Amino acid sequence: MVNRRVHTIDWDRFLLPYEQAVEELKVKFRSIRNELKRKEEYSPIEFVTGRLKKVSSILDKAARLGIPLERVEEVPDIAGIRIMCQFVDDIDRVVQLIRQRDGRDMEIVEERDYIRHQKDSGYRSYHMIIRYPIQTAEGEKKLLAEIQVRTLAMNFWATIEHSLNYKYKGNLPPQVRERLRAAAEAAFQLDREMSEIREEIKQAQRLFERKSNLVSSILRDLEQLESSGQVEMATAFQERLHEVAGDFEGLRQLAEEVKEWLVQSGTGITH
Repeated sequence: MVNRRVHTIDWDRFLLPYEQAVEELKVKFRSIRNELKRKEEYSPIEFVTGRLKKVSSILDKAARLGIPLERVEEVPDIAGIRIMCQFVDDIDRVVQLIRQRDGRDMEIVEERDYIRHQKDSGYRSYHMIIRYPIQTAEGEKKLLAEIQVRTLAMNFWATIEHSLNYKYKGNLPPQVRERLRAAAEAAFQLDREMSEIREEIKQAQRLFERKSNLVSSILRDLEQLESSGQVEMATAFQERLHEVAGDFEGLRQLAEEVKEWLVQSGTGITH
């Protein structure tokens, strides 16, 4: 009789570094987004999410790829990052941002363009497999992770498709499959329409961002006035703020007046 050793995995311990990788990557890409916005540039990154693959899904994926359990770390998407964009053109910009990091804090292993070469189902997204180094108590580990870059419309469609595939266990009825394909084309047409007016959308968003920054600046200055005992003046400025809240020029002028009052009153400006 031949004794065969059964390969077992402590999944909690195995997944711990992948969880760390997801959190670190989310921080990196959110920092890029915030940095671009602080520079008053348009950020192609709308928001970032991350997830760990469930153990059952890891086992299913390993079986489909022919990966034995003792080499389960070769499953490329145990750690997953999803970057959402407003416009289709933003996807290329995000991909370039990631390529610029290749060889620095991550290594690109594979790229798959399902935007220009969508799947038969209608699925669209840009996939990148990276090798990402993390520092653990046992030293450095380099893990595979998948980054998906897609628009909000593509993500909505993909979420619905995933739910339906789960319901039908991957065997979608023909009529459902056809309606999904039609919905994918409708979503992509929406992306095209939004791209046609992207400059108007971006200008509106920049104006909103500037208004928000002005209001935040004014409120900080008013707090400084109140804390220095100039409550009556702070209240008067607060009433002005309500009057000009929707007017960018009015907000800009009020912000200058409040700062000028702080200087003249000797309160000073700390930001």
